[in-house]
Amino acid sequence: MERKFVVQGIFIFIAAIFIIRLFLLQVVSSEYKEIAQRNATRRMIDYAPRGVIYARDGKPLVTNTTVFDLMIVLKETKIQDTAEFCRKLHITKEELNKVIKEIRKDKAWSRPTALIKQLSFNDLGRIEDVLIDYKGLYTQTRIIRNYEQHIMASALGYIGEISKKQLEYQKENYYSKGDYLGISGLESFYEKELRGRRGVKYLMVDVKGAEKGSLLGGKYDTIPVPGNDLYTSIDGNLQAYAEKLIAYKKGGIVAIEPSSGEILAFVSAPTYDPNLLAGRKFSKNAFVLQKDTLKPLFNRPLMAMYPPGSIFKIAQALIGLQLGVINEHTLFPCNKDMVKCHNHASPLDLRASIQHSCNPYYYQVFKKIINQDKFPDKFRDTESGFDEWYHLIRNFGFGQKLGVDIPNEKAGSIPSNAFYDKIYGNRRWKFSTIYSLGIGQGEIGMVPLQMANFAACLANKGYYIAPHFVKGIGKDQELSEKYKEKHYTGIDSKYFDIIADGMEKVVSEGTAAASKIKGISICGKTGTAQNPHGEDHSVFIAFAPKENPKIAIAVFVENAGWGGAWAAPIASLMIEKYLTDTITRAPLEKKILEKRFYEPKPVKKPVEVYVKDHDKSKDVNKDKQN
Repeated sequence: MERKFVVQGIFIFIAAIFIIRLFLLQVVSSEYKEIAQRNATRRMIDYAPRGVIYARDGKPLVTNTTVFDLMIVLKETKIQDTAEFCRKLHITKEELNKVIKEIRKDKAWSRPTALIKQLSFNDLGRIEDVLIDYKGLYTQTRIIRNYEQHIMASALGYIGEISKKQLEYQKENYYSKGDYLGISGLESFYEKELRGRRGVKYLMVDVKGAEKGSLLGGKYDTIPVPGNDLYTSIDGNLQAYAEKLIAYKKGGIVAIEPSSGEILAFVSAPTYDPNLLAGRKFSKNAFVLQKDTLKPLFNRPLMAMYPPGSIFKIAQALIGLQLGVINEHTLFPCNKDMVKCHNHASPLDLRASIQHSCNPYYYQVFKKIINQDKFPDKFRDTESGFDEWYHLIRNFGFGQKLGVDIPNEKAGSIPSNAFYDKIYGNRRWKFSTIYSLGIGQGEIGMVPLQMANFAACLANKGYYIAPHFVKGIGKDQELSEKYKEKHYTGIDSKYFDIIADGMEKVVSEGTAAASKIKGISICGKTGTAQNPHGEDHSVFIAFAPKENPKIAIAVFVENAGWGGAWAAPIASLMIEKYLTDTITRAPLEKKILEKRFYEPKPVKKPVEVYVKDHDKSKDVNKDKQN
């Protein structure tokens, strides 16, 4: 009997312990209550607004638009009638099956996956009532970009969904599948500054998935931090005007404020409306743009390497002056037996050689730079002179990246001694092998950004500041120190006045005389870059006004022939627009606007917006213009 009571007492004691423990856990302690609540909660990413990108005048270039992703947790969703489900959500069976296949592949049965991406408010309104009928469906707010002024696509870039490769190789564990980030242009270069820091919200939901408010009054929520705004140096009016002038032409335009290195306009032609790569039609539009034979996605001012042609003669003249092999009064005859040239007075001094762009003159200048008779051995003498030339020419920013603040900049090419040794053998080449470099042909390659930077260097009489788009970041308007540093050419500043005199005559009474502007002294240089694959390219660099220059510019028009015919007029119209905000030469403007070097090709499937009508401010459907 006594043993019976002992056993009963033990059971009663153990039961009492469990009862007390359960009472403490379920009534007194909130820990398990919170765990139970978490099982009926939804974790929502609270995406931070990306920073706004502003133009020089304070008007926005890029803003944000709110859209919604329809998320599905497949483990919770029961779809009895697939056809009805797709009809209610306005999707196809193929689209649904594609998402389900992706979920199975990733084994993401319990993880939210985007079923429909980037729904507008109107789209959401059409399906909102449907969400009540299906558990496991809910909406996630997203931020996408809106390109307010429909300009500058090649520089602004775009945002897109992170790729598997980017996820795998990201240096910081910040991004998750389905996140968006900058893909190109300023959006990519300043991704960390623009993206901000996302937050998290925890919401209570009922058994049907309907939201019932925040968990514990937002105890576990984190607040998103908006991205920093970017303040750019782009002149929106000048940019839009440049895009109109170069419509239906291929090439690039870059305009820079010489004193600061700030980029005023940056055009890659043909261009496109940047809003094409924002929103739900991103994939469709990106495919069309990628397949276009005109290559609108190719950033010509930054990536297209062209021979500079006669604009390179300015650099040769400066090096010749610095090395003392010529002076401002040096005369050379226009000997067409050396190299081809057009008809003009002969002989010419240095200023007149720039004015008339004499090829034989610069054949002789380059020869004097390379063969200075320092050594009796001509091959060694060539090697010595060429090495001296190589180091000075690179001081202008040629053959290297300038460090502009958008990705994919190309360095261009300036051949070295080692380059020619590899081709011809050590000391098996001489001046006669490389004389075409003297007039900007041969193995020299430049991107239009370098040409504009060269014009800025001439305006500054011997230095440049790395070209850049952003002049301030965030509230404090901070600017990287690298965009304040002056890069000197090693050429004495006194020689630049001689060059400026010659360049002024180019526009007033020389090869670009048709582009002169009354009351504005423009210093320019035309170029006609030889093209073995077709018509020559039209090139022009300039700065203005001559005293205290405000703008330096380079215009490159592919397959347009003589530099004074097309590139120079475009540059002069832009200079007039920027300095006076008016255009006094309506016939010239009309001629440029109406000139087409290609006709858009029709496409089988129309896309929302593609190219812009250069006669109107409105966008034009691609089925009409492309």
